[in-house]
Amino acid sequence: MKRLLPRRTDYRIGEWRHDLIAGVTVAVVALPLALGFGIASGLGAEAGIVTAIVAGIAAAVFGGSDVQVSGPTGAMTVVLVPVVADVGPSGVVVVALAAGLLLAVAGYARLGRYAGILPWPVIVGFTAGIGLLILFQQLPSAFGVPAVDGDGPTLGAMRALTEPGQWQSGALALFGLVVGLMLVLPRLHRALPASLLAVTVATGVAAAFDVSAATIGHIPSGLPAPSLPGVTIADLPQLSGAILAVAALAGIESLLSAKVADGMTDGKPLDPNRELFGQGIANVAVSFFGGMPATGAIARTAVNVRSGARTRAAAIAHSVVLVVVVVSLAPLLGRIPLAALAGVLAVTAVRMTEPAAVIRIARARGSDALLVVVTAGSTLAFDLVIAVGVGIALAGLLALRAIATNTTFDSEPIEAIDGIELTAELEHALLQRHIVAYRLDGALFFGAAERFLVELTQISDVDVVILRLERLRMLDSTGAQALAELIGHLEDRGITVLLTSVRPEHQRLLERIGALDTLAHRNHLLPGIGEALDHAWSHRMRAVSSELQPG
Repeated sequence: MKRLLPRRTDYRIGEWRHDLIAGVTVAVVALPLALGFGIASGLGAEAGIVTAIVAGIAAAVFGGSDVQVSGPTGAMTVVLVPVVADVGPSGVVVVALAAGLLLAVAGYARLGRYAGILPWPVIVGFTAGIGLLILFQQLPSAFGVPAVDGDGPTLGAMRALTEPGQWQSGALALFGLVVGLMLVLPRLHRALPASLLAVTVATGVAAAFDVSAATIGHIPSGLPAPSLPGVTIADLPQLSGAILAVAALAGIESLLSAKVADGMTDGKPLDPNRELFGQGIANVAVSFFGGMPATGAIARTAVNVRSGARTRAAAIAHSVVLVVVVVSLAPLLGRIPLAALAGVLAVTAVRMTEPAAVIRIARARGSDALLVVVTAGSTLAFDLVIAVGVGIALAGLLALRAIATNTTFDSEPIEAIDGIELTAELEHALLQRHIVAYRLDGALFFGAAERFLVELTQISDVDVVILRLERLRMLDSTGAQALAELIGHLEDRGITVLLTSVRPEHQRLLERIGALDTLAHRNHLLPGIGEALDHAWSHRMRAVSSELQPG
C-alpha cells in the first residue's frame, strides 16, 4: 500500500511559481467545460464544477502523474445520461462511489500495467464514437428544442434536426457565434482561452440584445457540504452495467491522458497503478459532494503541460481557482446561455473524433479501418463497455488471421545476415563504440507494442541504435505507431536510429503511418546490416572528431 500513497517527492517548492501560472491557465479552460459537462450529464452545472474541484485535488494528490488534470469529461456524460433518466441523481452517486472503489482495487492489484494492450484503432474508434455521441447531445440545446425524456443522444439529435418549426433563432445564433469564435481565436493566438472568451462574448451578446435563449440558471456560491451517499444494496444490480462502464472508462481515459502527458514532459514517468488508485480515490471523494464520476482529461492535461506545470501543485491550483470563481461569480455564471455551452462542447466533440488519426489508419490498411468503424459504431449503438469488448475481440481475430497468413518457416541459418556474422564478440565491440544493434523477431502488433516501447526506451549510453527488421514477420498499425514513437523518443535524446532490412510491405505501412518521417534522414533506412554498420561507424567517427575539435 505504501507505494500508492502520496510522498514528499511529489512536490518541488522551487517550481511552484510555474505551477501556479499553469493552474490559473487550466482553470480558465476548465470552467466552461465543467459547466457544460455537468449540464450534459443531466445533473446540472454545479455538479460539473464540484467534480472539477474535488476530483482535481484528490487525483492530483493520489494519482500517478505529476501533471495530470482530472475532472468531468464528455465521455462520462454519455454513460450518466441514462442513469439520471432511469434512477435519478442518487444513482450517479452510487455509480461514482462503486466505480471509485473498483478503480482503487485495480490500482492495488497492479492492473495498470495492462493498459497498453488496447489497439490504437480501437482507441481511435472508441474516442470517435464518444465524440459523435457528445455532438448529438448538444444539438437540441443548439437549436433551442426542448429535450424529450427517454430520448438517447441519436434520437434527440434526429428530433432536433427534423422539427424546424421549434428552432429558436436566438439559440442558433449564439451557438454559431461560439463555434465561430472557438475556430477563429486560436488562429489569432494559440494562448487565447478560446472557450472562455467565446462563452463570455455570447453571454454578453445575449444580455445586450435580449436574446431569447435558455440559461444555466442558479448556481450555488460554494461547495456543498459533504454527505454520506444514499447507497443501498438494492441499487447495485440495476446500476452494475453503469458502474463497470464508468470504472473501465475512467481507467482507460485516465491512463491514456497520463501517457500523453508523460510523453510531453521530462519529469518522473507515469505510475499506472498509482494513477488508477488516485482516480479511484477521486471518484469516491466526488460521490460525497454530489458530483459526477471523473477521469483524467486529455485536453486540460495538455494545456497544463504547455503552460509550464512541473508538479501536482498545478492541478491543485486549478481547483482552488475554480473555488474562487464559484464563490465570487456564481450569479454571473448562471446567466450563461445553454446554446453557448453547447457550442463549446460541440467543438470539443468534433476534435475528439481525431479525423487525422482516422485518415492515417484508413490509409494504412483495411483491417484497421474496419476496427475503427466497428468500434465507433458499437459505441453509438450499444454502450462503451460493449464497444471496447467488440473492438478488442475483433482486433484479436484480425491479429490471429494476420499471424496465420504471414507466418513462414525459413530453413536458412539465422546466424549469418547479409554475409556478416553478428557474434557476441562483435556485439560487445559495437557496444564499446557506443553502437548497439537489435533484431526484431516475430510479430510487432498491439499485444507486443507496449512491451517493445518500455524495453527499448530504456537504452542508454549509446550514440547509434540499429534496428534489424529482416525477421519481423508481422507488423500492424499499432506496432508501426510504437516504432515511430520509439524512433522519435531516441532521436529526441540525441541517439541516431538506423533501420535495416525492412520488408517492402512493412516499409509501405511505416510510410503511411509516418514512422519513417521520424528518422533524422531518409538515408537512415538501409538495405542490410553491412551498410548499417558502415553508416554507424562513420557516424560515430564524425562524432568523435567533432568532440576533439578545439573549442
